[in-house]
Amino acid sequence: MSNEKIRKSVERAIQYLDQYPEKARVIDPAATCRIEDGLSCIVIAPDGTEVKTDMPPGVGGGASAPSPGWLMRAGLASCDATAIAMRAAQIGVHLTELEVIVDSESDDRGMFGMDHALAGPLSVRTRIRIAAKNADQDQLSEMLEWVEEHSPVADDIRRSVPMTTEIEFV
Repeated sequence: MSNEKIRKSVERAIQYLDQYPEKARVIDPAATCRIEDGLSCIVIAPDGTEVKTDMPPGVGGGASAPSPGWLMRAGLASCDATAIAMRAAQIGVHLTELEVIVDSESDDRGMFGMDHALAGPLSVRTRIRIAAKNADQDQLSEMLEWVEEHSPVADDIRRSVPMTTEIEFV
């Protein structure tokens, strides 16, 4: 998709939401997960798209697919890259290179309930490699600061959001 097409699409979306603010709040598509074999899972989107996960052999998995934690990092990396590309198109920056790398530090004892360790990552690090033919480092830094505040997955990881669990016994 060209920068111009992205820019026009973003402008139309902003204009629509400005005109119909009640349409901005939506229930996001569900991810439905079913255990397949051992620790291997299949996650299905409403449109039928499938993503598989598995755990490493050290915890009983078969390493047949990425782990759920890796998918979280992949989600953050791709969300940030997408947000950067959208913002760049919106403000007329022509990116020539963009790479987003996300890693995290975890204490594996947390997923086993040991030593009161946290089950999730202790920290998350995002590294961005970026170049543009019509923006200097200061302009790119300003754009990236804007993106950091508006990347949905980064926002989800950064702040605590209300979470509920509903259980149906069958």
